[in-house]
Amino acid sequence: MPSATKLVKKEAYDAKLCELLDTHTKVFLVHADNVGSKQFMDIRAAIRGHSKILMGKNTLLRRCIRLYCERTGNDHWLGLLDYLVGNVGLVFTQGDLNEVRTQIGEFKVGAPARVGLVAPNDVTIPAGNTGMDPSQTSFFQALNIPTKINKGTVEIVSDVVVCRQGEKVGGSEATLLSKLGIKPFEYGLVIKQVYEDGSIYDPKVYEDGSIYDPKVLDITDDDLGDVVTAAIRNVAAACLALDFPTLASVPHSLVNGYKNVLAIAVETDYTFPLAQKVKDYLADPSAFASAAPAAGGAAPAATKEEEKAPEPEEEEEEDMGFSLFD
Repeated sequence: MPSATKLVKKEAYDAKLCELLDTHTKVFLVHADNVGSKQFMDIRAAIRGHSKILMGKNTLLRRCIRLYCERTGNDHWLGLLDYLVGNVGLVFTQGDLNEVRTQIGEFKVGAPARVGLVAPNDVTIPAGNTGMDPSQTSFFQALNIPTKINKGTVEIVSDVVVCRQGEKVGGSEATLLSKLGIKPFEYGLVIKQVYEDGSIYDPKVYEDGSIYDPKVLDITDDDLGDVVTAAIRNVAAACLALDFPTLASVPHSLVNGYKNVLAIAVETDYTFPLAQKVKDYLADPSAFASAAPAAGGAAPAATKEEEKAPEPEEEEEEDMGFSLFD
């Protein structure tokens, strides 16, 4: 049986969670491994005003959410229960999901490689001078890293991957990276789920019962426009092939019909104003070819003539029959 103090804390936690569930419809489910208290403070300060972070034991979270749904009849939040596994927390927000995600992603801190840690990304040591003295070559030899001695220091010949994503960091790798002053990993809150309206997508954001992949937040209006345009083209092509008129295919049908009427008019004596222009062009293409340059070439021709006109020569002074020295 928990003590009275713990019961009071749990009741306060339950009240806080229920209040957030009442006032929010959008939630990020975030993974918080290797995130320090200073990072949490910075993130809370950055999103204060439109978002709140709630951490806690998963069993307590599940119990509070389950009791809340039974008490209020709102079953939308039950979809979160299956995802409350591991070191996770909830970010309740009333702001724009994309903006909040960007703000959370800004707070990442570099961390050194520790022995036994699973690498979240590939670790590459770039080629170049390490500044280490030749006595340290044993670390490089243990990892099969090609080196040479240059000006009394160890120099790495080419870029080398010392640890792959998903592999555990070994003792030699961790020591070498520490000596080189490399912090290969970055840690912060990682969005795993997004909840929206009771629906969940994987990895997830929760908003008004829906949970979906955070990559959905990267979709722009242009992307949606391209998808809709491609769909309309496909519908129009299918309808034209099936001779089934729709809003998407009717404009193309009208254009094709006009082309057929124009072709008939060209081959017969029947005519109409637009067809007559085509007939005149087919009868004498040179008339249309010479008309355009004639209209636009008059002014340049005149300009060239003006440029070619010789400048008047200055008149020579007449001989007055005397000299200044007479």
